[in-house]
Amino acid sequence: MAIEKVYVVGAGLMGSGIAQVAATAGYRVTMRDINDEALAKGMKAIEKSLGKFVEKGKVPEDTAKSALANIKTTTEMKDAADADLVVEAVFENIDLKLDVFGQLEEITGPECLLASNTSAISITSIASATKRPEKVVGVHFFSPVPMMMLCEVIYGQQTTDETVAVVKAWAEDVGKDVVVVHKDVPGFVANRVGLAMSGVAIDLVASGVATPQEIDKTMKLGFAHRMGPCETADLTGIDVLHNAMKAIYNETKDERYWPPVLMQRMVTAGLLGRKTGKGFYDYSSGEQVAYWEL
Repeated sequence: MAIEKVYVVGAGLMGSGIAQVAATAGYRVTMRDINDEALAKGMKAIEKSLGKFVEKGKVPEDTAKSALANIKTTTEMKDAADADLVVEAVFENIDLKLDVFGQLEEITGPECLLASNTSAISITSIASATKRPEKVVGVHFFSPVPMMMLCEVIYGQQTTDETVAVVKAWAEDVGKDVVVVHKDVPGFVANRVGLAMSGVAIDLVASGVATPQEIDKTMKLGFAHRMGPCETADLTGIDVLHNAMKAIYNETKDERYWPPVLMQRMVTAGLLGRKTGKGFYDYSSGEQVAYWEL
């Protein structure tokens, strides 16, 4: 099966990033959100991101222009009717995802592949909203999508090898290194490992053992990580990690994945990281500034 037309559900940080990399690779992309304001914000983010790549010489200017021309926006789910691949990138809520996939089941053609960009919710559960679970697959990109190289492609209980092969090839074509996750386990691979580390790091901050910058420095210099766990939490969004941890905990009841109290308080306070200007670091000046004191 050849993928030519890609329909992305969601124009937020993840959806706009997925639309950008697909359009840059030459795919015709339709990006959908609930209103024109959200779509305009998503397109502005894409234009800004492409502009930075052009400035740094990583993307030719004509390629950036072609990418923008490859993206259409819509508020109508029915515009997914002629898509070869749909990538859902809405908020991490199982009921919302089930609603989206139920609509896509009725709208899209029988050969269309349906992918969820979930970071922790069961692919099998999402596929239950459709009559074609063999064509439903997980495609977990990492934030920010245009810069992060990893993409997990995840089997659901009934996903076929053919579906995984086609989506894997597409993800590689948009520039990603792919890890295939062969079993639909909570958190897949990356979050099953990474969130356990994040929880420990946040507990260490909360208990006064070390500051976020000290913990990040330890992991970067001691374990050759490019970013420390607190920096990563700020980049991804502390609310996103919070929801992913709860999703894993709800399925496994493994206490390692119950969101730390400090994380819960930060979500309540709106200290979500880069997107709100402050998390474990302060970004209000446009730079990452350490401010946490014990």
